Amino acid sequence: MSETREIRLKRLRLRSMRRGIREMDLILQAYAAAHLDRMDDARLDTYEALLEVSDPELYAWIAGRETPPDRFAELVKDASQILNKQV
Repeated sequence: MSETREIRLKRLRLRSMRRGIREMDLILQAYAAAHLDRMDDARLDTYEALLEVSDPELYAWIAGRETPPDRFAELVKDASQILNKQV
């Protein structure tokens, strides 16, 4: 049995705020709160895959030190705006 959309969103929110590196917890928690409800299933799939990326690599993308793969570029760009608001 597959999970409902509501359960999936709750699971992704939890994964967004329990990463390990506090900076990534804050960025992704804010990103999830602002964006997850409006994402379609395909976009949620991409976000879920993004959550599998290691914190150091993902932070380097969000901070603009490295270029993310095209698959994640738009999500990273949106998350970068959250980082810039927190700085």
